Amino acid sequence: MDKLKQYRQCIQNLLSEYAAIPIANGEIESETIYDLQQDRYLVMNVGWDGNRYVHGCVLHLDIKDGKIWVQQNTTELRIAHELVAMGIPKEDIILGFQAPYLRQYTDFGVA
Repeated sequence: MDKLKQYRQCIQNLLSEYAAIPIANGEIESETIYDLQQDRYLVMNVGWDGNRYVHGCVLHLDIKDGKIWVQQNTTELRIAHELVAMGIPKEDIILGFQAPYLRQYTDFGVA
C-alpha cells in the first residue's frame, strides 16, 4: 500500500472509532467528515446538551506534503501516539496546533 493511501486509511479508522463512542451527556452526535480531494478529516459534535446547542470540531487532521498534520484535538485521545502505534513515523506527524518554533521540542515532525 502506498504511503498516502495508508495515511488516509489510518486517519479514517481512528476518527471512525472515536466518533462511534457515544457521548454521555445530552443528545449529541459525532459526525465524521472526510474530504479525500483536499485530504482534510474532521470529527464534529452536533446536538443539544440540555438547553445548550453544541456544534464544534473536536478533531481535525490534514495530509499535506506527505505528512499528517494534527490541527485540532480537544479530546482525551492522544491521536499522534495512536498514529505512531499504527506504524506512522513520528517525523511524518506534525502538531499543527503547536507554534512552529516549539515543534522542535516535541517528539514529532517539524514540517
